[in-house]
Amino acid sequence: MSEILMLNGPNLNLLGKREPDLYGKLSLSEIELHAIQQAKDNGYSLHCFQSNSESELVEQIHQTLTDDTRIILFNPAAFTHSSISIRDALLAVNKPCIEIHLSNPKAREAFRHASFISDICLGTISGFGAMSYTLAVSAAIDWLLKINPVHHTEK
Repeated sequence: MSEILMLNGPNLNLLGKREPDLYGKLSLSEIELHAIQQAKDNGYSLHCFQSNSESELVEQIHQTLTDDTRIILFNPAAFTHSSISIRDALLAVNKPCIEIHLSNPKAREAFRHASFISDICLGTISGFGAMSYTLAVSAAIDWLLKINPVHHTEK
C-alpha cells in the first residue's frame, strides 16, 4: 500500500456524470491522478480505492494495520451518515483520518448534517468540489511532516 490512503465511498465512481452542478465535472480518476501527483511531488505515495460496498471499505481500513499507511483521506459519501461499521473500523486501526466531501453537507438536506466519523477525524474538508481533495492531500502532507520532519529532506 502507501503512506497515504485515499478512500472513496458509494456513487463517487459516477463523478463527472452524476449531478455535475453539485459534484463537478471531473471524474474520480481525474481527481485521483491529481492527488497521486500532488503526493509524489511532495515525496509521498498515495493509494486510491473506491467502492460502493461498505464491507470492501472496511476491509481496506483493516488492511492499514499491516501495510505502510500512515494517514487516511476518506470521502465516505452516503456512508458518512449511516455507517457505524466504518466508524468502528477507523477506531480499531487508530490511524489519523481526514474526512472529505465535494459538497458542503451542512448546506444540504438535514439528514446529511450528521457524520459518524467527523468527531474521530483530524478534520473535515468540504464544499470546495475537487479542490477538497487537493486541500486534504495538503493537510495530510502537513500532518506527516509535523510528525516526521526528516522525511521532507529525504525526497
